[in-house]
Amino acid sequence: MQFDSFAEFIAMGGHGFYVWLAYGLTAAIILFNVMAPVIARRKLIKEQSQRLRRERARSAKKSQVESNDAPTA
Repeated sequence: MQFDSFAEFIAMGGHGFYVWLAYGLTAAIILFNVMAPVIARRKLIKEQSQRLRRERARSAKKSQVESNDAPTA
């Protein structure tokens, strides 16, 4: 199929709305399938780093309390 002008190409013989809608939805779905794991990975890394910081702070606080409670000779 050959089009004489760019406007005819966009119109797709009167079916342009449906054709471009299908292309747009396909592109959106593919983009979502690519971006969703990337976003989930970033969220997981952020949550794990926050958890690790909390655990380190708790263990540091616990060791500080234990060293203050230790009997002196």
